[in-house]
Amino acid sequence: MNVRILALIAATLASSIYGINHTIAKGLMPDVIQPYGFILLRVSGAAVVFWIISFFYASEKIDKKDWLRIIACAFFGMVLNMLMFFKGLSLSTPINSSVVITLSPVLLLILSAIFLKEKITWLKSIGIGLGLLGALVLILFGVKTQVNAPNIPLGNLLFIVNAASYSVYLIMVKPLVAKYNAITLMKLFFLFALIMNLPIGINEFNDVAWTQLSFDAIWKLVFVVIATTVLTYLFNIYALKQLSPSTIGAFIYLQPLIAAVFAILAGADTLSPLRLGAALLIFIGVFLSTRKKSLIRTAK
Repeated sequence: MNVRILALIAATLASSIYGINHTIAKGLMPDVIQPYGFILLRVSGAAVVFWIISFFYASEKIDKKDWLRIIACAFFGMVLNMLMFFKGLSLSTPINSSVVITLSPVLLLILSAIFLKEKITWLKSIGIGLGLLGALVLILFGVKTQVNAPNIPLGNLLFIVNAASYSVYLIMVKPLVAKYNAITLMKLFFLFALIMNLPIGINEFNDVAWTQLSFDAIWKLVFVVIATTVLTYLFNIYALKQLSPSTIGAFIYLQPLIAAVFAILAGADTLSPLRLGAALLIFIGVFLSTRKKSLIRTAK
C-alpha cells in the first residue's frame, strides 16, 4: 500500500480515537481521578510502554543540538497540552472542547507558513474552511452532553491554550521526525514529560482508590493510556513522516464527527439530515486539505 495512504489512515485513526476520548475521559473526572493525576497516569504508562518497545529497536544517538528541541516537544506536546486539556475538560464540557479544538487547523496553517515556509494554497485554505464549517455545524447543533461543568469560561480558555500548545508541538517535532525513529522520539518525549508532570500530578495520583476501582473505570483508564496516548502519538508521528503539520491539523475536524457517531451508536443521539450535511462538509474539507500538489497540477 502507498505510504501516503498509510499516513492518511494513521491520521484518521488518531483523530477517531481522540473523538471518542472526549466523552470517555470526561466520564472519569473528577469522581475516579482528578485531571493532573490522570495526566501523570497517561505519561507514566506511555513512558513504560515506549521504553519496553525500544528494547526491540536499535539505539540511536541524539545530536546535541536536538536535545533542546526534544525537551520543548515534550513540554508542548505532553505537558502543557495535556494539563490544559484535562483541566479544561474537568471544568467545561466535551462539546466545548470539540468547538475550541477546531482552532488548531487554522493555527497550524499559519504556523506552518511562518516557521516551515509551507505554501498556503487556495485548495488547502478552502478545505480547512469547509472542515471548520462542518465541524461547527455538527458541534453547535449536535450531540448533547451531561452537565458537569463548574467553570465553563475558564475551561474554554484552557482549551485554547491546549490547541495552541499542540500546534506548536506538531511544528517543532517535524524536523525530528525526519531524523529519528518514532519509538526513539516517543520514549524520550514521555520520559521528559513524566519528569515534568511528576511534581504536578503526584498528589492527585495518590488520591485515587486504585484497589477499589470498578471494571468500567479500569478499562476506560487503560483506553486513555494505550489508545489515546500511545497509539495516537505513534499514529501522528508516522503520519508526519509523509504529511505536513497543517495537513495533519485538518484531520482534527473528524473529532466532532466521530464523537457524534459514537453517541449515535451508543444510543445517546440520533442521525439527522443536518448531521449528514455537516459530515459531508468535513469529509470534503479533509479531502481537499490532503490533496498532493502533484495531483493538483495534474488536475489543472
